[in-house]
Amino acid sequence: MPDKSDLCKSALLACDWLVDTAQVKDNTLTIEKNSLDFKYASWAGAMRGEYSVADKSWDFFCPVWHTGQAIKALLTASDLLGEMKYLKAASDGVDFITANQVWDKSSPDHGLITAYEDFSDMPNTSAILECMDGLILQAEREDSEDLWQRIIAAGELMVDRLYMPGTGHFRDVYNPEIHSALLPNPYTTKNDIGGRPLLDDGIWLKLYIKTHDQKFLDVHMAVAEALVKEQNPPGNWADYAPCNAKAGCFHPRHTYWWSLPLIDTYAFTGRKEFLDVAIASGEFCLSAMRSDGGWIRGLYLDAGTGCLKTESFGHATSGSACAAILFMELFKHTDDPKWLQAAEKAISFCRRMQFTDTEDINLRGAILERVLPPDGTDRSPYHIRDLGTIFYIMAAAKYIDLVEGRCKMQPVEVSAMVER
Repeated sequence: MPDKSDLCKSALLACDWLVDTAQVKDNTLTIEKNSLDFKYASWAGAMRGEYSVADKSWDFFCPVWHTGQAIKALLTASDLLGEMKYLKAASDGVDFITANQVWDKSSPDHGLITAYEDFSDMPNTSAILECMDGLILQAEREDSEDLWQRIIAAGELMVDRLYMPGTGHFRDVYNPEIHSALLPNPYTTKNDIGGRPLLDDGIWLKLYIKTHDQKFLDVHMAVAEALVKEQNPPGNWADYAPCNAKAGCFHPRHTYWWSLPLIDTYAFTGRKEFLDVAIASGEFCLSAMRSDGGWIRGLYLDAGTGCLKTESFGHATSGSACAAILFMELFKHTDDPKWLQAAEKAISFCRRMQFTDTEDINLRGAILERVLPPDGTDRSPYHIRDLGTIFYIMAAAKYIDLVEGRCKMQPVEVSAMVER
Protein backbone atom coordinates (compact mmCIF):
# COMPACT_ATOMS: atom_id res chain seq x y z
CA MET A 1 0.00 0.00 0.00
CA PRO A 2 1.46 3.42 -0.92
CA ASP A 3 2.40 5.53 2.09
CA LYS A 4 0.14 8.57 2.46
CA SER A 5 2.82 11.03 3.50
CA ASP A 6 5.22 9.93 0.79
CA LEU A 7 2.50 10.01 -1.85
CA CYS A 8 1.44 13.52 -0.87
CA LYS A 9 5.03 14.77 -1.08
CA SER A 10 5.54 12.98 -4.37
CA ALA A 11 2.37 14.47 -5.88
CA LEU A 12 3.43 17.96 -4.78
CA LEU A 13 6.83 17.50 -6.38
CA ALA A 14 5.17 16.30 -9.59
CA CYS A 15 2.85 19.32 -9.62
CA ASP A 16 5.82 21.62 -9.08
CA TRP A 17 7.45 20.08 -12.15
CA LEU A 18 4.33 20.80 -14.23
CA VAL A 19 4.12 24.39 -13.04
CA ASP A 20 7.77 25.40 -12.74
CA THR A 21 9.39 23.36 -15.51
CA ALA A 22 6.90 22.07 -18.06
CA GLN A 23 4.57 25.05 -18.43
CA VAL A 24 5.34 27.72 -21.02
CA LYS A 25 5.47 31.18 -19.43
CA ASP A 26 5.80 33.40 -22.53
CA ASN A 27 3.42 34.09 -25.39
CA THR A 28 6.11 33.15 -27.87
CA LEU A 29 8.32 30.07 -27.82
CA THR A 30 11.93 30.29 -26.74
CA ILE A 31 13.68 26.98 -26.02
CA GLU A 32 11.15 24.62 -27.63
CA LYS A 33 11.48 22.93 -31.01
CA ASN A 34 7.82 22.86 -32.13
CA SER A 35 8.88 20.29 -34.71
CA LEU A 36 5.29 19.75 -35.91
CA ASP A 37 4.93 23.49 -36.60
CA PHE A 38 1.80 24.10 -34.54
CA LYS A 39 0.65 27.63 -35.28
CA TYR A 40 -0.66 29.13 -32.07
CA ALA A 41 -1.07 32.87 -31.63
CA SER A 42 -0.31 32.56 -27.93
CA TRP A 43 1.65 29.86 -26.09
CA ALA A 44 1.58 31.11 -22.50
CA GLY A 45 0.09 28.44 -20.22
CA ALA A 46 0.72 25.51 -22.57
CA MET A 47 2.45 22.36 -21.36
CA ARG A 48 5.68 21.31 -23.00
CA GLY A 49 4.90 17.69 -23.72
CA GLU A 50 8.17 16.06 -24.77
CA TYR A 51 11.65 16.22 -23.26
CA SER A 52 14.61 14.29 -24.65
CA VAL A 53 17.02 13.62 -21.80
CA ALA A 54 19.79 12.76 -24.25
CA ASP A 55 19.49 16.05 -26.12
CA LYS A 56 18.15 18.16 -23.25
CA SER A 57 15.57 19.50 -25.68
CA TRP A 58 11.86 20.27 -25.43
CA ASP A 59 9.14 19.69 -28.01
CA PHE A 60 5.35 19.40 -28.34
CA PHE A 61 2.98 16.75 -29.61
CA CYS A 62 -0.58 17.92 -28.86
CA PRO A 63 -0.31 20.83 -26.44
CA VAL A 64 -4.05 21.59 -26.21
CA TRP A 65 -5.29 18.27 -24.86
CA HIS A 66 -2.16 17.75 -22.78
CA THR A 67 -2.75 21.15 -21.20
CA GLY A 68 -6.43 20.36 -20.62
CA GLN A 69 -5.49 17.24 -18.70
CA ALA A 70 -2.83 19.15 -16.78
CA ILE A 71 -5.52 21.61 -15.70
CA LYS A 72 -7.48 18.69 -14.23
CA ALA A 73 -4.42 17.41 -12.40
CA LEU A 74 -3.52 20.81 -10.96
CA LEU A 75 -7.05 21.67 -9.83
CA THR A 76 -7.40 18.29 -8.16
CA ALA A 77 -4.03 18.62 -6.49
CA SER A 78 -4.79 22.12 -5.25
CA ASP A 79 -7.98 20.91 -3.59
CA LEU A 80 -6.45 17.80 -2.09
CA LEU A 81 -2.96 18.90 -1.16
CA GLY A 82 -3.68 22.45 -0.08
CA GLU A 83 -1.28 24.20 -2.46
CA MET A 84 -2.79 27.34 -3.97
CA LYS A 85 -0.16 28.20 -6.59
CA TYR A 86 -1.49 25.42 -8.79
CA LEU A 87 -4.71 27.38 -9.28
CA LYS A 88 -2.82 30.13 -11.12
CA ALA A 89 -1.08 27.60 -13.36
CA ALA A 90 -4.41 25.91 -14.13
CA SER A 91 -5.94 29.28 -14.99
CA ASP A 92 -3.02 30.01 -17.30
CA GLY A 93 -3.65 26.67 -18.99
CA VAL A 94 -7.30 27.61 -19.53
CA ASP A 95 -6.20 30.91 -21.02
CA PHE A 96 -3.92 29.07 -23.47
CA ILE A 97 -6.79 26.91 -24.71
CA THR A 98 -9.36 29.70 -24.96
CA ALA A 99 -6.85 32.02 -26.64
CA ASN A 100 -6.65 29.43 -29.39
CA GLN A 101 -10.38 28.90 -29.77
CA VAL A 102 -12.26 30.49 -32.67
CA TRP A 103 -14.53 32.96 -30.89
CA ASP A 104 -16.35 34.96 -33.52
CA LYS A 105 -20.08 34.39 -34.03
CA SER A 106 -19.76 35.55 -37.63
CA SER A 107 -17.31 32.72 -38.34
CA PRO A 108 -18.56 29.31 -39.51
CA ASP A 109 -15.97 27.84 -37.14
CA HIS A 110 -17.24 29.67 -34.06
CA GLY A 111 -16.42 27.60 -30.98
CA LEU A 112 -13.72 25.48 -32.63
CA ILE A 113 -10.86 24.65 -30.26
CA THR A 114 -7.74 24.31 -32.39
CA ALA A 115 -6.45 21.12 -30.80
CA TYR A 116 -3.84 20.19 -33.38
CA GLU A 117 -2.24 16.77 -33.07
CA ASP A 118 -1.23 14.83 -36.18
CA PHE A 119 -1.91 17.80 -38.46
CA SER A 120 -0.45 21.24 -37.80
CA ASP A 121 -3.49 23.08 -39.18
CA MET A 122 -6.48 20.75 -38.63
CA PRO A 123 -7.88 19.99 -35.15
CA ASN A 124 -8.36 16.45 -33.92
CA THR A 125 -11.79 15.49 -32.51
CA SER A 126 -10.53 13.39 -29.62
CA ALA A 127 -7.96 16.06 -28.75
CA ILE A 128 -10.71 18.66 -28.44
CA LEU A 129 -12.71 16.35 -26.17
CA GLU A 130 -9.69 15.59 -24.02
CA CYS A 131 -9.04 19.27 -23.27
CA MET A 132 -12.64 20.03 -22.33
CA ASP A 133 -12.87 18.34 -18.92
CA GLY A 134 -10.21 20.67 -17.56
CA LEU A 135 -12.22 23.61 -18.85
CA ILE A 136 -15.37 22.20 -17.22
CA LEU A 137 -13.66 21.85 -13.85
CA GLN A 138 -12.46 25.44 -14.08
CA ALA A 139 -15.90 26.70 -15.14
CA GLU A 140 -17.49 24.92 -12.18
CA ARG A 141 -14.87 26.21 -9.75
CA GLU A 142 -15.28 29.82 -10.90
CA ASP A 143 -19.01 29.51 -11.61
CA SER A 144 -18.10 31.04 -14.97
CA GLU A 145 -20.94 31.11 -17.48
CA ASP A 146 -18.60 32.74 -19.99
CA LEU A 147 -16.31 29.72 -19.91
CA TRP A 148 -19.29 27.39 -20.01
CA GLN A 149 -20.49 29.11 -23.18
CA ARG A 150 -17.12 28.42 -24.79
CA ILE A 151 -17.30 24.76 -23.77
CA ILE A 152 -20.86 24.37 -25.04
CA ALA A 153 -20.02 26.07 -28.34
CA ALA A 154 -17.13 23.66 -28.87
CA GLY A 155 -19.43 20.71 -28.22
CA GLU A 156 -22.13 22.01 -30.54
CA LEU A 157 -19.68 22.47 -33.39
CA MET A 158 -18.42 18.90 -33.03
CA VAL A 159 -21.92 17.45 -32.94
CA ASP A 160 -23.03 19.54 -35.92
CA ARG A 161 -19.95 19.03 -38.13
CA LEU A 162 -18.24 15.82 -37.02
CA TYR A 163 -20.89 13.47 -35.63
CA MET A 164 -22.18 10.72 -37.91
CA PRO A 165 -25.90 10.38 -37.05
CA GLY A 166 -27.18 6.87 -36.49
CA THR A 167 -23.71 5.39 -35.99
CA GLY A 168 -22.43 6.53 -32.60
CA HIS A 169 -19.23 7.66 -34.34
CA PHE A 170 -17.37 10.90 -34.95
CA ARG A 171 -15.16 11.90 -37.84
CA ASP A 172 -11.64 12.38 -36.52
CA VAL A 173 -10.27 15.57 -38.06
CA TYR A 174 -11.83 18.96 -38.80
CA ASN A 175 -10.67 20.90 -41.84
CA PRO A 176 -11.17 24.65 -41.28
CA GLU A 177 -10.69 25.38 -44.97
CA ILE A 178 -13.93 23.58 -45.86
CA HIS A 179 -15.58 23.98 -42.41
CA SER A 180 -16.21 20.25 -42.29
CA ALA A 181 -14.57 16.90 -41.61
CA LEU A 182 -11.43 15.83 -43.41
CA LEU A 183 -12.28 12.99 -45.78
CA PRO A 184 -11.38 10.25 -46.17
CA ASN A 185 -11.01 9.75 -42.43
CA PRO A 186 -7.27 9.50 -41.72
CA TYR A 187 -7.46 6.93 -38.91
CA THR A 188 -8.24 3.22 -39.00
CA THR A 189 -11.88 2.43 -38.24
CA LYS A 190 -13.93 -0.75 -38.01
CA ASN A 191 -15.21 -1.86 -41.41
CA ASP A 192 -13.93 1.46 -42.79
CA ILE A 193 -16.95 3.26 -41.34
CA GLY A 194 -14.89 6.44 -41.29
CA GLY A 195 -15.30 7.45 -37.65
CA ARG A 196 -14.69 6.34 -34.09
CA PRO A 197 -16.97 6.02 -31.00
CA LEU A 198 -15.44 8.89 -29.03
CA LEU A 199 -16.69 9.26 -25.47
CA ASP A 200 -13.52 10.64 -23.91
CA ASP A 201 -14.03 11.98 -20.35
CA GLY A 202 -17.81 11.63 -20.72
CA ILE A 203 -18.00 15.14 -22.17
CA TRP A 204 -21.32 14.62 -23.96
CA LEU A 205 -23.04 13.52 -20.75
CA LYS A 206 -21.54 16.46 -18.84
CA LEU A 207 -22.78 18.86 -21.50
CA TYR A 208 -26.26 17.37 -21.23
CA ILE A 209 -26.26 17.70 -17.44
CA LYS A 210 -25.26 21.35 -17.79
CA THR A 211 -27.58 22.33 -20.66
CA HIS A 212 -30.40 19.75 -20.61
CA ASP A 213 -30.03 19.76 -24.39
CA GLN A 214 -31.29 16.36 -25.52
CA LYS A 215 -28.91 16.19 -28.48
CA PHE A 216 -25.93 15.82 -26.14
CA LEU A 217 -27.57 12.95 -24.26
CA ASP A 218 -28.61 11.28 -27.53
CA VAL A 219 -25.03 11.44 -28.77
CA HIS A 220 -23.62 10.16 -25.49
CA MET A 221 -25.96 7.18 -25.40
CA ALA A 222 -25.41 6.32 -29.06
CA VAL A 223 -21.64 6.33 -28.59
CA ALA A 224 -21.86 4.34 -25.35
CA GLU A 225 -24.04 1.71 -27.00
CA ALA A 226 -21.64 1.51 -29.94
CA LEU A 227 -18.80 0.85 -27.50
CA VAL A 228 -20.76 -2.01 -25.93
CA LYS A 229 -21.42 -3.58 -29.32
CA GLU A 230 -18.01 -3.10 -30.89
CA GLN A 231 -15.63 -4.59 -28.32
CA ASN A 232 -12.76 -6.58 -29.77
CA PRO A 233 -11.51 -8.20 -27.58
CA PRO A 234 -13.85 -7.78 -24.59
CA GLY A 235 -13.06 -4.53 -22.81
CA ASN A 236 -11.08 -3.10 -25.71
CA TRP A 237 -11.52 -1.86 -29.26
CA ALA A 238 -8.64 -3.05 -31.42
CA ASP A 239 -10.49 -2.27 -34.66
CA TYR A 240 -9.98 1.44 -34.13
CA ALA A 241 -6.85 3.57 -34.14
CA PRO A 242 -4.62 4.08 -32.26
CA CYS A 243 -4.91 0.31 -31.80
CA ASN A 244 -4.15 -1.99 -34.71
CA ALA A 245 -6.22 -5.16 -35.05
CA LYS A 246 -4.07 -6.63 -37.83
CA ALA A 247 -0.95 -6.36 -35.72
CA GLY A 248 -2.85 -7.24 -32.53
CA CYS A 249 -1.45 -4.04 -30.97
CA PHE A 250 -3.06 -1.97 -28.22
CA HIS A 251 -2.43 1.66 -27.31
CA PRO A 252 -1.59 2.16 -23.61
CA ARG A 253 -4.37 4.68 -22.86
CA HIS A 254 -7.05 3.56 -25.32
CA THR A 255 -8.76 1.29 -22.81
CA TYR A 256 -8.90 4.11 -20.28
CA TRP A 257 -10.34 6.73 -22.60
CA TRP A 258 -13.06 4.53 -24.01
CA SER A 259 -14.11 2.51 -20.97
CA LEU A 260 -13.97 4.98 -18.07
CA PRO A 261 -16.96 7.06 -19.32
CA LEU A 262 -19.03 3.88 -19.41
CA ILE A 263 -18.93 3.86 -15.61
CA ASP A 264 -20.52 7.31 -15.63
CA THR A 265 -23.06 5.99 -18.14
CA TYR A 266 -23.89 3.13 -15.78
CA ALA A 267 -24.27 5.54 -12.86
CA PHE A 268 -26.55 7.77 -14.93
CA THR A 269 -28.74 5.06 -16.48
CA GLY A 270 -28.49 2.11 -14.08
CA ARG A 271 -27.91 -0.15 -17.09
CA LYS A 272 -25.49 -2.82 -15.97
CA GLU A 273 -24.13 -3.63 -19.43
CA PHE A 274 -22.08 -0.44 -19.29
CA LEU A 275 -20.47 -1.41 -16.00
CA ASP A 276 -19.87 -4.92 -17.36
CA VAL A 277 -17.84 -3.50 -20.25
CA ALA A 278 -15.83 -1.33 -17.87
CA ILE A 279 -15.13 -4.40 -15.74
CA ALA A 280 -13.97 -6.24 -18.86
CA SER A 281 -11.67 -3.30 -19.55
CA GLY A 282 -10.33 -3.57 -16.04
CA GLU A 283 -9.62 -7.26 -16.60
CA PHE A 284 -7.82 -6.39 -19.82
CA CYS A 285 -5.66 -3.88 -17.94
CA LEU A 286 -4.89 -6.47 -15.26
CA SER A 287 -3.59 -8.79 -17.98
CA ALA A 288 -1.68 -6.02 -19.73
CA MET A 289 0.06 -4.61 -16.68
CA ARG A 290 3.51 -6.00 -15.91
CA SER A 291 4.03 -7.89 -12.65
CA ASP A 292 5.56 -4.79 -11.03
CA GLY A 293 2.72 -2.49 -12.12
CA GLY A 294 4.43 -1.14 -15.23
CA TRP A 295 3.06 -0.81 -18.76
CA ILE A 296 4.82 -1.06 -22.10
CA ARG A 297 3.52 0.73 -25.15
CA GLY A 298 4.25 -2.17 -27.51
CA LEU A 299 1.47 -4.45 -26.21
CA TYR A 300 0.32 -7.28 -28.48
CA LEU A 301 -2.25 -10.06 -28.45
CA ASP A 302 -0.52 -13.25 -29.57
CA ALA A 303 -2.80 -14.84 -32.16
CA GLY A 304 -1.57 -18.33 -31.40
CA THR A 305 -1.89 -18.35 -27.62
CA GLY A 306 -4.38 -15.58 -26.97
CA CYS A 307 -1.94 -14.13 -24.42
CA LEU A 308 -0.78 -10.54 -24.17
CA LYS A 309 2.91 -9.99 -24.85
CA THR A 310 5.05 -6.87 -24.82
CA GLU A 311 8.15 -5.47 -26.37
CA SER A 312 11.15 -4.97 -24.09
CA PHE A 313 11.37 -1.18 -24.37
CA GLY A 314 9.02 1.71 -25.03
CA HIS A 315 7.58 1.92 -21.53
CA ALA A 316 4.40 3.96 -21.00
CA THR A 317 4.07 4.92 -17.37
CA SER A 318 0.97 6.96 -18.21
CA GLY A 319 -0.67 3.64 -19.11
CA SER A 320 -0.12 2.44 -15.53
CA ALA A 321 -1.49 5.68 -14.09
CA CYS A 322 -4.58 5.57 -16.31
CA ALA A 323 -5.16 1.93 -15.39
CA ALA A 324 -4.95 2.91 -11.71
CA ILE A 325 -7.67 5.53 -12.21
CA LEU A 326 -9.90 2.97 -13.93
CA PHE A 327 -9.24 0.41 -11.19
CA MET A 328 -10.23 2.88 -8.47
CA GLU A 329 -13.47 3.77 -10.23
CA LEU A 330 -14.25 0.06 -10.53
CA PHE A 331 -13.54 -0.38 -6.83
CA LYS A 332 -15.95 2.44 -5.99
CA HIS A 333 -18.74 0.80 -8.00
CA THR A 334 -18.11 -2.87 -7.22
CA ASP A 335 -16.44 -2.85 -3.78
CA ASP A 336 -14.18 -5.63 -5.08
CA PRO A 337 -10.82 -5.28 -3.27
CA LYS A 338 -8.86 -6.64 -6.22
CA TRP A 339 -9.35 -3.35 -8.03
CA LEU A 340 -7.93 -1.34 -5.17
CA GLN A 341 -4.97 -3.71 -4.90
CA ALA A 342 -4.31 -3.36 -8.63
CA ALA A 343 -4.47 0.43 -8.32
CA GLU A 344 -1.97 0.36 -5.48
CA LYS A 345 0.45 -1.70 -7.54
CA ALA A 346 0.17 0.65 -10.53
CA ILE A 347 0.55 3.80 -8.42
CA SER A 348 3.55 2.36 -6.60
CA PHE A 349 5.21 1.68 -9.94
CA CYS A 350 4.57 5.24 -11.09
CA ARG A 351 5.99 6.58 -7.84
CA ARG A 352 9.21 4.66 -8.44
CA MET A 353 9.49 6.30 -11.86
CA GLN A 354 9.79 9.80 -10.36
CA PHE A 355 13.05 11.74 -10.63
CA THR A 356 13.88 13.25 -7.23
CA ASP A 357 17.66 13.74 -7.17
CA THR A 358 18.93 14.93 -10.55
CA GLU A 359 21.70 16.96 -12.11
CA ASP A 360 19.38 17.93 -14.96
CA ILE A 361 16.96 20.43 -13.40
CA ASN A 362 14.43 19.73 -16.15
CA LEU A 363 13.82 16.29 -14.67
CA ARG A 364 13.30 17.01 -11.00
CA GLY A 365 9.80 15.89 -10.03
CA ALA A 366 8.91 14.43 -13.43
CA ILE A 367 7.68 10.89 -13.95
CA LEU A 368 9.70 8.87 -16.44
CA GLU A 369 7.33 7.95 -19.25
CA ARG A 370 9.47 5.99 -21.67
CA VAL A 371 12.70 3.98 -21.85
CA LEU A 372 13.87 3.88 -25.46
CA PRO A 373 15.72 0.92 -26.98
CA PRO A 374 19.52 1.23 -27.28
CA ASP A 375 20.79 3.11 -30.33
CA GLY A 376 24.39 1.90 -30.18
CA THR A 377 25.60 4.85 -28.15
CA ASP A 378 25.73 5.72 -24.46
CA ARG A 379 23.12 8.45 -24.84
CA SER A 380 20.39 8.41 -22.21
CA PRO A 381 17.46 6.20 -23.23
CA TYR A 382 15.04 8.25 -21.11
CA HIS A 383 12.23 10.20 -22.75
CA ILE A 384 9.89 12.39 -20.71
CA ARG A 385 6.30 13.07 -21.64
CA ASP A 386 4.18 15.38 -19.54
CA LEU A 387 1.44 12.74 -19.67
CA GLY A 388 3.26 10.42 -17.29
CA THR A 389 3.36 13.17 -14.67
CA ILE A 390 -0.15 14.45 -15.38
CA PHE A 391 -1.89 11.11 -15.03
CA TYR A 392 0.26 10.14 -12.04
CA ILE A 393 -0.92 13.26 -10.20
CA MET A 394 -4.54 12.38 -10.99
CA ALA A 395 -4.09 8.78 -9.85
CA ALA A 396 -2.22 9.72 -6.67
CA ALA A 397 -4.79 12.37 -5.74
CA LYS A 398 -7.67 9.98 -6.36
CA TYR A 399 -6.02 7.33 -4.22
CA ILE A 400 -5.33 9.72 -1.35
CA ASP A 401 -8.93 10.94 -1.45
CA LEU A 402 -10.36 7.42 -1.73
CA VAL A 403 -8.34 5.70 0.94
CA GLU A 404 -6.72 8.25 3.19
CA GLY A 405 -8.72 11.47 3.00
CA ARG A 406 -7.37 14.93 2.40
CA CYS A 407 -3.88 15.89 3.46
CA LYS A 408 -2.46 19.32 4.05
CA MET A 409 1.18 19.42 3.10
CA GLN A 410 3.73 22.15 2.69
CA PRO A 411 5.98 22.12 -0.40
CA VAL A 412 8.89 19.75 0.24
CA GLU A 413 12.57 20.07 -0.41
CA VAL A 414 13.79 17.74 -3.12
CA SER A 415 16.34 16.24 -0.75
CA ALA A 416 13.47 14.93 1.37
CA MET A 417 12.25 12.86 -1.55
CA VAL A 418 15.47 11.04 -2.39
CA GLU A 419 15.03 7.27 -2.30
CA ARG A 420 16.89 5.54 0.48
